[in-house]
Amino acid sequence: MTSEITLFVNPTAGSGRGARAAQPAASALRDAGFSVRTVLGEDADDALRRAREAVAYGTGALIAVGGDGMMSLALQAVAGTSTPLGGVAVGTGNDFARALGLPIRDPAAAGRLAAEALKAGTARAIDLGRTEKRWFGSVLASGFDSRVNDRGNRMRWVGGRFKYDLAILAELAAFRPIPYRLRLDGGPVTEIEATLIAVGNGATYGGGMRICADAVMDDGLLDVTVVGDCSRATLLKVFPKVYKGTHLGHPAVTVHRVSSIELAAAGVTAYADGEPLGALPLTATCVPGAIRVLAP
Repeated sequence: MTSEITLFVNPTAGSGRGARAAQPAASALRDAGFSVRTVLGEDADDALRRAREAVAYGTGALIAVGGDGMMSLALQAVAGTSTPLGGVAVGTGNDFARALGLPIRDPAAAGRLAAEALKAGTARAIDLGRTEKRWFGSVLASGFDSRVNDRGNRMRWVGGRFKYDLAILAELAAFRPIPYRLRLDGGPVTEIEATLIAVGNGATYGGGMRICADAVMDDGLLDVTVVGDCSRATLLKVFPKVYKGTHLGHPAVTVHRVSSIELAAAGVTAYADGEPLGALPLTATCVPGAIRVLAP
């Protein structure tokens, strides 16, 4: 293992916390005897190119500093390689970091944890989901939730969490069930009407909503949560339960565990780890042990 570690930094994450977080994380790694270099980028594409170069040149680990977006970008650089991934979680959602048990908004502790795992050689393997376009670590969303994302992203005149609350209200007013076509593990095509279909390698999205509450990140399977055709009133009752994962017991909700899923619906954008993938259709597959992580 090389002693040089790469910090992969989003300086704008968490209203500037990304840039501030890099220094204590780097100090913790240097105190443990590692050499640290920092990778930034002019934009996401440039940052990913630089991260992939660091991996190709044999960095001892890639440690993403930022939120879920930065962790997602880092996945694209290290998935399928032997380079372990660490995280310094200072974003707003931090779903992937929470699933791994990493410190949240404590850069020095995150740096120490990564250093300890590297020295002990205890990086652990977890699964990832993969589509034709992207790897994902947490949840792939489609349907009502992805339409909320679409609408929120168009609301340039308001910022923060409030715009997504407004987007939820607007989507509820316009809500109609979505005709889906899905195929599980290469079986027959099923046509259903549903409110949303979420595909989880991990349990949460949106900063702690446990949409795929029972998902396990190293079981070789994806959890598919289907919220069926339901009224606005039922959706208003069910949706708040997502924060505790108790929605899974509602009659309108079904869960499948699969190795792969083919998903199609007209006019629906898919999001993975909060990042837009583009319009359905798509195929998502679980890749067992696709990545090694510096985590408890």
